Amino acid sequence: QVQLAESGGGSVQAGGSLRLSCAASGRTFSSYTMGWFRQAPGKEREFVSAITRSGSGTYYADSVKGRVTISRDNAKNTVALQMNSLTPEDTAVYYCAGKYTRGAAADFSVDSTYDYWGQGTQVTVSS
Repeated sequence: QVQLAESGGGSVQAGGSLRLSCAASGRTFSSYTMGWFRQAPGKEREFVSAITRSGSGTYYADSVKGRVTISRDNAKNTVALQMNSLTPEDTAVYYCAGKYTRGAAADFSVDSTYDYWGQGTQVTVSS
């Protein structure tokens, strides 16, 4: 079992930055592929970014590529999402998610493949 808790959301003006963090419980954090998803009002949840167990592989949605950086610290059981050049279109509830992974990561952008989810943190970007 893994419990996830996000922090770092808030309100920022367009062009600003935010750093989201996700703290995970449990002793097997390094066995989990970790991802970030977001859901804007009236829209379906969408993939933002994911990182492999070791952190050597990172993946980004086209909408955030070049503006967002995902990272993890397996010693501290944390995964972070640094977001820069934010726009109002980035306004959403952001969720941290994890899934136990053996071998190569796959389907990292598919939310139904993730087993554990945080409660979400609100990000609001004003123009």
